[in-house]
Amino acid sequence: MAAPFLSSPLQITSTSPILFTKVTPTNQIHFNQRTASTCTSNKLRLLRRSAAAGTAVTDQTEGGEEVLINPTPEEEKREEVVDYDWTEEWYPLYLTRDVPDDSPLGLTVFDRQIVLYRDGEGTLRCYEDRCPHRLAKLSEGQLIDGRLECLYHGWQFEGNGKCVKIPQLPASAKIPKVACVKTYEVKDSQGVVWVWMSTKTPPDPEKLPWFENFARPGFYDISGVHELPYDHSILLENLMDPAHVPISHDRTDFTAKREDAQPLVFEVTERTNRGFAGTWGREKEGGKGSNLLRFSAPCVLQNNREFEGKDGVKNYFSGLFLCRPTGQGKSMLIVRFGVTKRSPLVQVLPLWFWHQNACKVFEQDMGFLSSQNEALMKEKVPTKELYLNLKSSDTWVAEYRKWMDKVGHGMPYHFGHRTISLPKVPPVVEHAPAGLIAGLSASYPAKGGIGTMQAPNLANRYFRHVIHCRSCSKVIKSFELWKNILFGTAVALTALAILVVSRQWKAVLLGSATLCSAAAYACLRAIQMNTNNFIRTHRRL
Repeated sequence: MAAPFLSSPLQITSTSPILFTKVTPTNQIHFNQRTASTCTSNKLRLLRRSAAAGTAVTDQTEGGEEVLINPTPEEEKREEVVDYDWTEEWYPLYLTRDVPDDSPLGLTVFDRQIVLYRDGEGTLRCYEDRCPHRLAKLSEGQLIDGRLECLYHGWQFEGNGKCVKIPQLPASAKIPKVACVKTYEVKDSQGVVWVWMSTKTPPDPEKLPWFENFARPGFYDISGVHELPYDHSILLENLMDPAHVPISHDRTDFTAKREDAQPLVFEVTERTNRGFAGTWGREKEGGKGSNLLRFSAPCVLQNNREFEGKDGVKNYFSGLFLCRPTGQGKSMLIVRFGVTKRSPLVQVLPLWFWHQNACKVFEQDMGFLSSQNEALMKEKVPTKELYLNLKSSDTWVAEYRKWMDKVGHGMPYHFGHRTISLPKVPPVVEHAPAGLIAGLSASYPAKGGIGTMQAPNLANRYFRHVIHCRSCSKVIKSFELWKNILFGTAVALTALAILVVSRQWKAVLLGSATLCSAAAYACLRAIQMNTNNFIRTHRRL
């Protein structure tokens, strides 16, 4: 996806909020082998055997050039396993501006449930999301005088996790010291709330991410939160795959065109135990590495670029993707596009327009990525036995999965290039609203309405984005109000036009009613743009 707010001379196609990497399950390969020609069947069989065995046998072009990424056995032997504990990391929770002021917010990191809220002084607090009394979710509670109250029996907890009120306790009795909740350290940094997940190891300030471009004077960004129905590792490898943008997002924005699909040139410039970095560019442009990509543990991806404006002043662009694992087959993404020189389009089009466009991009890839997640869980083998990674499109994907080989043993579950560890606990199954209930949920997003009384449905744009975005929630409520006012006014004007005798007044009243009806319809369309999913219609070439 292009960054729409860049100055018009520059267009970036390298940082789509959603990027797709194709996965072909083993059983599907066998099916294709039976139906394809003998030559193609033998070639696929050889390539798959080579990828699974880690040998140097690779597919070649007619000129003999190797096109697949297949590490040799010697290279794989050199790959090391390093000490890693997933809890000793900072994870992105939420955009600071979207944290509610008057209610707790239930979140997860992997399968660990936590609750975030602001106390009476506005300080961010984070607890384990269960009451020590009978394990009820504190995120289902409420805030009273800056304290978090469990709505099951009314126990109240203050900032440090200490219980300060138990209604059922006799007046002469003291609150037990063990009646407290586990707390987590949180930090507000550059507009994002981060949580340190270890309760045993003190927070490491050196691991807290800092993004230089976002600290530059005049740096402007468009940021949003999206909850997605697939694993965070699939999301990350998708975001670091620029090759799919022209195909999957053809004509979605101002620059993605399928005829621009071409080989890419990658160069890995840095590998550490905490990630990797490198440059990439288009082969037709000489393979110049004008795009700088960096992945940092545990789940931070940056795509940066420097460019000079017509005035000769150097400007900076960043596509920042903060991907939080939220359980098996689920993830939450904070996406931030920022630039020091923005396009005039940003001055004209409202923020909600860019947010709904980002939702559309995610929905274009959602079916692919969800099926990829399903295939990985079904096959239960490392990605080297499933993927056919090309050197000219999938270098970052291969680097990421090999990094997972190093550290995956320290995660609750992982899918690496040659290693795998499956989840030890079953996924949490949530009953999501459907049909009429889902429609009503999108129509009444006000706090306490139907939308907040149902479990999130990640197939619905309203639940994936709108409930997490304070700006879009307000806009939808405003459009809903104006739609009702304008519709009611149109009905009243039409009734008056029927009653009056003068033809001149009839024309005026009916014309005004028509304008009100058109404005009400425009409000309805704006609501639909923010709440209705994108439906892909295939372009037949």
